[in-house]
Amino acid sequence: MDFDNIKNPSSSIGWDFIVLMSRQGKIRLAEFFSSYTESDKRRILRDIAADVLPRAPKMCNIIEKGEYKFVYRRYASLYFVVGVPSEGTNELIVLEQIHLFVEALDGYFNSVCELDLVFSLHKSLMILFEMYIGGMLCESNKREVLKQIVEAEELVEEMTKPGEDTAAQLDDGLSYQEQFQLGRKPGRRTGSGAQGGGGGGGGHGQRY
Repeated sequence: MDFDNIKNPSSSIGWDFIVLMSRQGKIRLAEFFSSYTESDKRRILRDIAADVLPRAPKMCNIIEKGEYKFVYRRYASLYFVVGVPSEGTNELIVLEQIHLFVEALDGYFNSVCELDLVFSLHKSLMILFEMYIGGMLCESNKREVLKQIVEAEELVEEMTKPGEDTAAQLDDGLSYQEQFQLGRKPGRRTGSGAQGGGGGGGGHGQRY
């Protein structure tokens, strides 16, 4: 067997990024698993708004974008858009992985809606990171995922002193960008919850 001709599987398996965007173009969650410059990230977000949001419901859920593809599913007022390599990726598996993530969110929030993601972004990211590491699906058992999240919350509650912000403790592992998405300044903890996702209008209260 000629091992030199075997393509590196790590280059063609897994997610490059996932973006949750409302039909009004508001970003509810954006996580990049591959290395992108800030300008590339902004370009990807613009492409999603320009290419995905205007599409009719019966159109194909896969959009070719050169070196990667957009694979998306719409749930009520929210689009779940995943970027994957343009070659060597089974798009049908990606669609099922998106649905698996939505089911995990639904199990935690008890019928999740867009407002849950706006005001509990840190919980959504915890679920995402429990399921996916570096864009690779590492835990597909929804019960196990939710069990780990509940155990983490219980541990934080045990370690939190009276009067401290429990949500801030759960956010300690987030990046600066993710903390800004939550409406917090890195290093400054408040108990007011996320403030950065308002203004979407429309179907915020719709359940998936």
